[in-house]
Amino acid sequence: MKLFKRSSQLHGWLAGLMLAIFVLTATGCGSENDNTVAGAPKQSELTLVVGAYSVAKDAMEEILPQFAVKWKADTGQTIAFQQSYEASGTQARAIAGGFEADVTLLAMEGDVEKLVKAGLVQPNWKERGEAGMVTRSVVALGTREGNPKGIHDFADLTKPGVKVLYPNPKTSGGAQWDINAIYGAGLKQSEKQGGTKDPAAAKAFLESVHANVESLDKSGRASMAAFEYGVGDVIVTYENELLARIAQGVKYEVIIPENTILIENPAAVVDKYVDERGTRVAAEALVNYLLTPEAQEIFAKHGFRPVDKNVYAKHESRYPVPAGLFDIKYLGGWDEVRSTLYSKRGIWYQVLAGI
Repeated sequence: MKLFKRSSQLHGWLAGLMLAIFVLTATGCGSENDNTVAGAPKQSELTLVVGAYSVAKDAMEEILPQFAVKWKADTGQTIAFQQSYEASGTQARAIAGGFEADVTLLAMEGDVEKLVKAGLVQPNWKERGEAGMVTRSVVALGTREGNPKGIHDFADLTKPGVKVLYPNPKTSGGAQWDINAIYGAGLKQSEKQGGTKDPAAAKAFLESVHANVESLDKSGRASMAAFEYGVGDVIVTYENELLARIAQGVKYEVIIPENTILIENPAAVVDKYVDERGTRVAAEALVNYLLTPEAQEIFAKHGFRPVDKNVYAKHESRYPVPAGLFDIKYLGGWDEVRSTLYSKRGIWYQVLAGI
């Protein structure tokens, strides 16, 4: 009887222990995906992976710590970041190839669309904020102090003896904006002279500029580093890059061409990876935070044109609007640009091949 009693007590104790383990295990499994703001997160720390284009690096390194403070205040959870900064095209290919970024900031819509086609980002990503965009800029020209070559517009880049820098559009989203701006300026010029857009004239104009290009670097940052090292007479780049470098004490003259393109830079949650990693709530909160006045002020500090109208209005005097400013729609939209300029037999290929 005593043996039976002890055996029963042992079985009861084991059953209780198994139940406790089951409850703890179930709770632990649930915590991975339970980083909601409404309820206290079960994890004490969460890591977000951010994969961005190189130009966004300085601003993001200031924005992310502020977001971490806000997230901690809102949820009680500590958040850390793993960050990667590359040329936009390189970054998009890395994410499509398995780099598990939770959030991505890229140079252009087309690079996010590559992730949509890869099944990583939902097609409705542009429904967030300003059609998915978190910053704006324009393609500008940077010269050495005093503008010794007398550069005033894209046409001046075709003059003999003027050495031009811009990066390689195969790897750099910024370079595609540069090429789009020059090609679009050629279209604008032909339209002014003949009344209609002339793609042949625009191609010839792009060819004449490219003939003076000194080197094609991997990214906009690499191109700027080469220029500051002493290569070239003029760099085609983002306005914000020039303003940021001037703020850091580097001597540049900034020229905004009469006909240039409005740059729009997107951010998106990488849906497939956040769902696999259980980081969706925090990832969406970060992308939303990029649109807040606090983050937009930091972007403005680093030379970007804010998408927040009130923040933009505060800094409007810093951002001249050229008479011939156009956007990607003037070139037919990104689908048209990809097929006409950057396809295997497109205009850019022909310019490189001298066809």
